[in-house]
Amino acid sequence: MTHTGYEGRSVLLTGVVGDIGQEYLRALTEAGARVVAMDLEQAAEKGTRLAEEATAAGPGNATFVAGDITVAADVARAVATAVETAGRLDALINNAAIYHGLGPKRSLLELTEADWERVLRVNVTGTWQAIRAAAGALADSGGGRIVNVASTVTRMGAPGFAHYVASKAAVEGLTRAAARELGQQGTTVNAVAPGLVDDTGSRAVNTDEYMAKVSATRSIQRSMVPADLVGAVMWLAGESSGFVSGQTIVVDGGGVFV
Repeated sequence: MTHTGYEGRSVLLTGVVGDIGQEYLRALTEAGARVVAMDLEQAAEKGTRLAEEATAAGPGNATFVAGDITVAADVARAVATAVETAGRLDALINNAAIYHGLGPKRSLLELTEADWERVLRVNVTGTWQAIRAAAGALADSGGGRIVNVASTVTRMGAPGFAHYVASKAAVEGLTRAAARELGQQGTTVNAVAPGLVDDTGSRAVNTDEYMAKVSATRSIQRSMVPADLVGAVMWLAGESSGFVSGQTIVVDGGGVFV
């Protein structure tokens, strides 16, 4: 599916090298967007290749920027790159997070302080850092869009990774707070809450049996793939969602109703 309304729009996308991030990058450049794609330094080779491939496929283009969303200077540099290359920033897609690096599921009693702080640092503080860094440039462009990534686990209280569940609940709260504050400058702030996505990251954390069990609970009883998220994210990051803010849209095939 080709999305419209992105010709010439400037987008900062974090967490580009994962399966989901790659889907967003392809959809954005296919729609004509100018994308600054950010991920960690250790992923620079892959990120650069993905950006080059997306640019070659066109009609949009992509520039890779290595950086850590928990480091304010790194995020500021990514925003500056977007403004320098495109002359403006129209949208921020806060996709970067820790999930597949969580390792085996453990009870909250088994988690260490380091485990807890690492996940909250990336998933919550990193999201806030990116919002803070991008807000000024978005205002300069007339308002713009911010799309955060939450999760349906906040509705289910899924056992085995309390730190992840807590972090994504915080992202929803941050989304609402940011929507209230940044609405004054014309910026919308929303979130998508994916269900369990069948990708490399999920397969590293969950068993085949668990993945099948989740699929069976959905109204649309199949595995969820990264491409299933693209439509909601592209709408929230685009021009046509201009009067929607502070919302979390669940995308999970009708497993969780809100």
